[in-house]
Amino acid sequence: MHTKTIGLIAHTGKRGVAELINSIAEEFEQFSISILFEKETARVAGKQLGYPVAELGAMTDLLVVAGGDGSILRVIGQLGEMIKPIFGINVGSLGFLTCVSSSNYREAVECIAKDRINFSHRALLEARVTLGDKRTNKMLALNDAVLSRGELSRLVMLCTRVNGEPLTEFNADGLIVATPTGSTAYSLSAGGPILDPESGVFVITPICPHVLTNRSIIVADGSIIEIEASDPDYPVYLTLDGRRPIHVERGSIVTIRKAKKTLPLASLPDASFFSVVRQKLKWSGSNV
Repeated sequence: MHTKTIGLIAHTGKRGVAELINSIAEEFEQFSISILFEKETARVAGKQLGYPVAELGAMTDLLVVAGGDGSILRVIGQLGEMIKPIFGINVGSLGFLTCVSSSNYREAVECIAKDRINFSHRALLEARVTLGDKRTNKMLALNDAVLSRGELSRLVMLCTRVNGEPLTEFNADGLIVATPTGSTAYSLSAGGPILDPESGVFVITPICPHVLTNRSIIVADGSIIEIEASDPDYPVYLTLDGRRPIHVERGSIVTIRKAKKTLPLASLPDASFFSVVRQKLKWSGSNV
């Protein structure tokens, strides 16, 4: 992939981010690569011209996101159908989607400029909510779709089907349907397994299930997963990648399947998923 135009997006609330993105832009300019800034990023960097994320996606070959995993998820949510390759520079602590720390930005720029980056094509999930003859537009997520209770401290009952066949009725705080990428996020915290990004599966993980036999289950990513709130007396909410929750009305069915699009997630040439897992989870191979 020969990169001619870079879109630069930053988490503008991070300390020192203005200096970082200006330094990144200067490095790219030395390689004669054009830089376009996201609107808020441009403001923080003191630039006159900036663009909304969706427009930036349409105008660039690659998006460089300086922030954390949450920053990348927000960008994907704003891109909608205009999915573009993303290279993440970590400005923070734990991150499975960002592939290089902010202190190594020069190495990152050089690898991008010289076409020495690898791409992992990450599965996205697509969710729709259907109520009678009404259906929402499809919504994309990289990590997960989460159905959960509201502010009430009460379990919800979620009747779940896979490819039309009943799975079980989960009696829990909620239910997570995660992609392999999202398996290291909320699903992992809820006790789910870590999945290889190339594994071709989704994982369904209950959140604090009341029934001890309710455990995570792995299904093929070609499956159609349908979830319906069985108890009509308490509200249920759908959240995609941590974005604003959507109230799931009584009688609604949430349908989740693999999206047709994938996200090309960039990394340095010597990086691998397992090296990231070892680093982020501090696995040393020792039981000491």
